[in-house]
Amino acid sequence: MDGISEKKHTQENQSQTAPDERDADKSMYMTFKSGNEYYGLKIEYVSEIIQFQAITPIPETEDYIRGLINLRGKVIPVIDVRLRFRQKPFEYDDRTCIIVLNVKSMLVGLIVEKIAEVVDIAEDNILPPPTLGRVEKAQSKYVYGIGKVGDSVKLLLDPDRLLNDEDLSSLDQGDENDSDEEREA
Repeated sequence: MDGISEKKHTQENQSQTAPDERDADKSMYMTFKSGNEYYGLKIEYVSEIIQFQAITPIPETEDYIRGLINLRGKVIPVIDVRLRFRQKPFEYDDRTCIIVLNVKSMLVGLIVEKIAEVVDIAEDNILPPPTLGRVEKAQSKYVYGIGKVGDSVKLLLDPDRLLNDEDLSSLDQGDENDSDEEREA
């Protein structure tokens, strides 16, 4: 019976630690630099980080959509974060990386100046974004919180908003309206 009791006790401990490990992952953030700010993305969205590579441009797209890359046979769209935030473009160098995100089963690459670190930000260290002050409008609509890490702060991004906002959906609707107008003419 002692062997059975020990096995049951071990199984109970394992089942109790598994949710804690999942919760720990939820508080982990990949941070990166863009301009003078540091941003964070929940690690659960990060598929991998790759070196900058050749990008095939897509004609007639927004300037922040840099094009497509081929990652082991998968074609992935790539977005330049600085251009997405309407910041000045930067020259890509050996520190430039592409963070491959998996958002709602869609892979997308984010070009960032440099990866900072992976940090643990507890829920009680995350504040809502400020509503007053001079915060870039383009940046603030993608920020869902401000993470306090020691003496610094990280702007925490919502990847879904970053990839799917009103600008993109209105473009799609605009294309449909153009097609309707062409059919009527």
